[in-house]
Amino acid sequence: MDRRTLIKGAGATLGMAMSARSYAQIKGANDRLRVAVVGVNGRGQAHMSAFTKLPNVAVTHLVDVDSKVLAKRAGEFVAKGNPAPQTVHDYRRMLDSKAVDVVTVATPDHWHAKLAIDAMNAGKHVYLEKPIGMAPAEGEALIAVQARTKRVLQVGNQQRSSQETRQLADRIRAGELGDIYEAQTWYANNRVSIGNGHEMAPPAHLDWDLWQGPRPRGPYRSNLVPYNWHWFWKYGTGETCNNAMHELDVARWLMGLAFPRTVSARGSRRFFRGDDWEMYDTLALDLTYADGRTIRWDGNSCNGMLRYGRGRGVLFLGTKGSAIVDRNGFEMFDLAGKRTRQVTAAASSETTGTVGEGALDVYHAGNLVDVIRGRANALASPIREGHISTSLCHLGNIAYRTGAVLSLDESTGRPSSPEGMKLWSVDYEPGWEIKA
Repeated sequence: MDRRTLIKGAGATLGMAMSARSYAQIKGANDRLRVAVVGVNGRGQAHMSAFTKLPNVAVTHLVDVDSKVLAKRAGEFVAKGNPAPQTVHDYRRMLDSKAVDVVTVATPDHWHAKLAIDAMNAGKHVYLEKPIGMAPAEGEALIAVQARTKRVLQVGNQQRSSQETRQLADRIRAGELGDIYEAQTWYANNRVSIGNGHEMAPPAHLDWDLWQGPRPRGPYRSNLVPYNWHWFWKYGTGETCNNAMHELDVARWLMGLAFPRTVSARGSRRFFRGDDWEMYDTLALDLTYADGRTIRWDGNSCNGMLRYGRGRGVLFLGTKGSAIVDRNGFEMFDLAGKRTRQVTAAASSETTGTVGEGALDVYHAGNLVDVIRGRANALASPIREGHISTSLCHLGNIAYRTGAVLSLDESTGRPSSPEGMKLWSVDYEPGWEIKA
């Protein structure tokens, strides 16, 4: 059984039932790919799991600036029956090695663009988690570097590799919902307070200077690492870039849309107002297109009320009917609200957890590998598509931070206001600048 038979598109399920070792030993490919996973405390665990399930692919390097986390993940990896990986503290040493073909980036947001660009410049292919950068200018730089280096760069919005979502896309293109005039998207969680931290010396096992990487240097805080950096503007991009990117991407993909004409956002901090969380925890984002179609995202970081039984998803409203889709399938309805079709994924994926592991990771990683090997013609999520969807999220943050409705250049996504353009890029630590 070759790889084409075992994993064809996103529809394969047999591989999910097999152990990582037995799956990786399937014959049929002689072009072994060696993978380095950078950032192994959170989402990187899903990367490690997904790539070890692919035939003739080996996770050979684990990279992290926290020596304690690095040792723990390496031990867990070996305990699952995998060969011992090389553990690397400084990613630059890994990039110097000819023994790495693919780099996956699962670090904090402020590292994403820098690592991907450095990896492509070093001749490596890249799997890049969302958001692709801290600001839209970093997405523009990624597009330029990918075009110059010709490396394969897959953006990690893995629902683009969902067979079920692609089935719904085919039905929408066939006109089964009529004209889709609106998409409603949402995310609901019940995050807790991050408390009030204080400046202190970083723990001995964490290289704080290297953790900060491209960002201007500052003091370590007790409640920043490993996860709460998400809610500080210096290092994170908020719930919008953290989670809305997935559903906004699906909405505009299935509606055939790119940049909107206007962007507006209403956000507030409703919970745990006395803690150090700098951003909104509740936000309504509206994208309005030139033809009047709209996409809305409702983000509730601290109120886990489900919609249609889902913590996240997309509702499409059309002139002939409606549809709801998430990572694990879709439902279609007529204009009276009667369900006419239900399709459930054969293998499920996590929806609101911080690791987000599931079948879609394997399919999405497999698509990247197939493109590298010349067995697939197109990436599920190339960088230009990833840039548009990530920029929608950044524009939501920009609209929130400026308190204004943004008018955009629909060809580039750039806001017309000087205030908006001030947030189109970020500052860097001298010597760590991101260049195309």
